[in-house]
This record gives sequence, structure tokens and C-alpha cells, in this order.
Amino acid sequence: MFEIVFENAEFVAVDKPSGWLTVPSRFEKEDARKVLGRELERELNIRLFPVHRLDFEVSGLVVFAKTAAAHRVAGGWFEKHRIQKTYEGLSRARDFSHWPENLKAERDEVPVGIQQKWTSRILRGKRRSYEHPKGDPSSTRATLSGQDFAERLQWILQPETGRSHQLRFEMSRHGFPLLGDRLYGSKESWEGPDRIALRAVSLDLSGIGADERRGLPESLFVKGLFS
Repeated sequence: MFEIVFENAEFVAVDKPSGWLTVPSRFEKEDARKVLGRELERELNIRLFPVHRLDFEVSGLVVFAKTAAAHRVAGGWFEKHRIQKTYEGLSRARDFSHWPENLKAERDEVPVGIQQKWTSRILRGKRRSYEHPKGDPSSTRATLSGQDFAERLQWILQPETGRSHQLRFEMSRHGFPLLGDRLYGSKESWEGPDRIALRAVSLDLSGIGADERRGLPESLFVKGLFS
């Protein structure tokens, strides 16, 4: 079940479970998957406006606006990259066996604790994203922070752009598909079907002045995968 993390007169921030849609699909009537926006509207008895979205398989922080005016303002924050999103992810040791030999992979060394900037040009296909010269510029700050007792690599991922499947694609391209993300090369499951080891753990709004934030705090956060 979802958890409300923050709420005021204009916004509500929620911890979305993996395996839930953020908003309805194009085939809502035939789609049996749970939809966070619809469930939250029923609980609060109010119409909501999604400010941003998470993939069906991804868990973590999602913000909805309660008014059209708040939706326009917050949408502008995300569009102008005034909000910093941080994700945590888990992968196994580097492995390129999933990557087609005819496609370029990124094989540069990834040292522990050193933030790197990963850039590419991404296009979205019918199911997955891929690199293409005519794709949209994509930029991600990625840090391999360590390894846990189960020999899973722990990642801090901060997208600077908002391309579809951006983090999932970049992790796969660098040889570290996220656990459970079979679409991008993972060979194992993560906590059941339709779930991957990627979680939106915080939103930093400190780049927005207090007089502009409409009552939102400087940061919103939920418990992470490993922090």
C-alpha cells in the first residue's frame, strides 16, 4: 500500500510502491494494474494532477498537485530542473553479456565513491529506450557508493534530464543492469515480478525560494534501498 509522506493545501507527496502505475495507462478500462493517482484521489476525495511520474516497476517519491495552478507552477520547476531527484539502485558486478556486440557499450572504469557524469542521446522505442544520434540529450550523475553483504553494488543516481527509462538504460549501457530489470539485461528477479531495484528516495527543492515553494519543505525523502 502507498504512504503519504507530505500534504498541504496544494500538494501531496506519496511513496509509490513498485508494481503500481503513477497515472492510468491509455487502456485504463482494460488495464487491471493498480494506479496510484486513482487510489489517492479516492482516499482524499479530490481530483489530483500528477507533477511527475515513476515507471511502473520503480518505487519511491511522487508528487501530485491538488489544484491546476499548483500543477502549472510545480511542472515548471521540474521542466527547468530546479528540483534535484535522487534515486538508489542495486546491481550485480559488471557484466556485458546482455549487451549486443554490434552496439557500443561504456566500459570506462567506475571507481567507488567517485561521482561520474554519464551522457548519451536517447530515443524511446515501443518497449525500451536506446541510443541514437537523433535522440534527446541525456545526462546522469552516477556514484557507485559501495557493496552490501549480498555482494550487490549500491548506486546513487541523479538524473539531470528526464528522458524515458534514462537511469535504466544508462545502468545497462555501463554493464550494471538494475536487479530485476530484465528488459535491460538483468538475469534475476527483485522482490517479485514487475519490480526493479530502483527507488526514488529524495527530492531537493532548496533551489526554489521559500516564498515560491507554496508550503513545500526544502526536501522530501523516503527510506532508501540501502541508506
